[in-house]
Amino acid sequence: MSTNGSPSVVVVGGGFGGVGCAKELGKHGATVTVVDRRNYHQFQPLLYQVATAELGVPDVARPLRAIFRKEETVDVKIGEVTAVDPATRTVTTEDGRTFSGDYLVIAAGSRPNFFNTPGAEEHSFPLYTVENAKKLLERLILVFQGADEDPRRIDQGALNIVIVGAGPTGVETAGAMADFINDVAPKVFRHLDVKRTRIYLVDHGSVVLAAFSDKAHDYAASKLQHDGVTLKLGTGVSEVTPDRVKLSDGSEILTRVVVWAGGIQAPTLADDLDLPKGRGGRLDVLADLTVEGFPNVYAIGDLANIPDADGKVLPQLGSVALQAGRWAAKNILADAAGKPRESFRYKDKGIMAMVSSGSAVAEMGPHHHELHGHVAFAAWLGVHAWLMSGVHERVDAFLSWAWDFVGSTRSNASLVDPDQARIDWGPDPDEQTGSTPEGDPT
Repeated sequence: MSTNGSPSVVVVGGGFGGVGCAKELGKHGATVTVVDRRNYHQFQPLLYQVATAELGVPDVARPLRAIFRKEETVDVKIGEVTAVDPATRTVTTEDGRTFSGDYLVIAAGSRPNFFNTPGAEEHSFPLYTVENAKKLLERLILVFQGADEDPRRIDQGALNIVIVGAGPTGVETAGAMADFINDVAPKVFRHLDVKRTRIYLVDHGSVVLAAFSDKAHDYAASKLQHDGVTLKLGTGVSEVTPDRVKLSDGSEILTRVVVWAGGIQAPTLADDLDLPKGRGGRLDVLADLTVEGFPNVYAIGDLANIPDADGKVLPQLGSVALQAGRWAAKNILADAAGKPRESFRYKDKGIMAMVSSGSAVAEMGPHHHELHGHVAFAAWLGVHAWLMSGVHERVDAFLSWAWDFVGSTRSNASLVDPDQARIDWGPDPDEQTGSTPEGDPT
């Protein structure tokens, strides 16, 4: 126990689960050390809006120390955790520092799962960090700028955008890309024929938003196609190269922008832990969120396979992580006080996804009452804005969304650093020979 008689806790990770746990513990005077490689909490569900210039980085990233400004017993340490000793509840960072506590909460998040697809990790853009979103926006501006400078590059796939994965992230990104191209790009690149832009949404499944209802599948697919997105369902990606995507049906799409929304897996930290693991390499946890054999070690968030009341694993959602973080904190406080811990009970608030500006699908509450269109969009706005950390971020986000409706000119749609590496467009288009992949209008 700490000097004030309260438990001391080390929390690895400053995502939804880690922040929820640390804040709950801090409110009750527990001594908490939060360790994260970044000094900010990122609102991951809205990263695609940063990548399409609808929101700025400050709208989705908030300093961790600012989040815990009212919790005087919560300390933040910046460093990447490279080793965990569950027996002593000690973590070690890459620079050799160690942090120990009476309890350990592992909430280290996730990383993209490329499913061993050749070239995917090297040549595609995942959307799991602020850095990812910034790089994707930069690439998006670069390809439009390149096509504006030399229209022949359009035949090299400069205006082809491929999004891999038709789950919520893929669908939301595709819709946001379509909004950008239909409403914003014509005003930013006034002399470029942006109508030649092609957006492809690729998935090996037969529907978009597979976790939703059949009505949601149809609504989302129809809306995306109406906005100019080409759906390539029942098709996998066999390889990603610097200038094209090769598909499982043998076809190819010339492109310099490949967004990877194909799924997640446990972070590399989990690979080195000698703890029970299950699907996706994630840590299996007991009903009270502890790891079997280590009653003072908790695993929450995307890193964990968290069971529901029926023993089925809950999905990797921000709402699951946040609720699990708060529940883990309550169990720690109860255990420290000599009281029994309780099995985690998730309150299902439903699922939702933005399809385009002003349009969404939502299945609200434990019975997943369906909403589509503008009503679902209003629900989406309210839920996401309220979840964002702090009034400042909520106000800025709403202003950005409102301005998007009024003017459709996004101040973030500019290349911030002109010294970054440029795209290697290869040989002069007039000198190229060979077959004509899909997406090449010639």
